[in-house]
Amino acid sequence: MNIETITEQALKLAPASRAYIAEILLESLDYEEDFIVSEEWQQEIQKRCKDIDADPSLLIDGEQFMAELKQRYL
Repeated sequence: MNIETITEQALKLAPASRAYIAEILLESLDYEEDFIVSEEWQQEIQKRCKDIDADPSLLIDGEQFMAELKQRYL
């Protein structure tokens, strides 16, 4: 498969699945060497990732979120 086909297929996945793939891909880039992150932030990042993995229903689409904000505050 080429990159366009992979991307096209990945975009058809549910948001939680796309987030999981994005997380794995970002981790594979090994950013720790380029960006120094404090121990506290590393722990917070790990906590948030575990929370998402435990309950992906917590994730909502960005457009949906913005629509809800506009409805609530405008």
